[in-house]
Order: sequence, then structure tokens, then C-alpha cells
Amino acid sequence: MMVKIDARGLRCPWPAIRLARALRDGAEVVEIGADDPAAPAELARVAAAAGADMVLIHNGSEPVFRIESRAVVNRSFTPCA
Repeated sequence: MMVKIDARGLRCPWPAIRLARALRDGAEVVEIGADDPAAPAELARVAAAAGADMVLIHNGSEPVFRIESRAVVNRSFTPCA
């Protein structure tokens, strides 16, 4: 399940709280727009704690962070016998 969150204008820790809630509720991919200068570090900590990967993408001039659970990233992995 993919979730998009618009956290622009919210000050930390609110973007991180919204990300944590989405991951806890089962989101496999979260795209969150956050413009607080503290957001990148806060979101990275939440992603790491949840075992997820985070990358910065841009939607025009606005920063958007994409967080994917590692289970989604490695979905096609098949171990060798």
C-alpha cells in the first residue's frame, strides 16, 4: 500500500510522527512532502528505526521524501538452494 502525506508547513516532530503512523499502519511505500529544515534528519531516523530505506525526490521545487520498507525493495529476491 502506498501513502502520500503532505506535511508542508508542519514543524518537527509532526512530519516524523505522521510517517511513523503510516508505517505502523502497514504502508509499504510513503511519499511525504516536508519543508521543515529538521525534517530530513527526523524522517531518516524514523525510516531507519522501521527498517526502511529513504530517498529524496523532488516534486517541482518542493522536497519529497520516499520511504520504502525493505520488504518491498527485496520483494523479488529468491534465495539459492
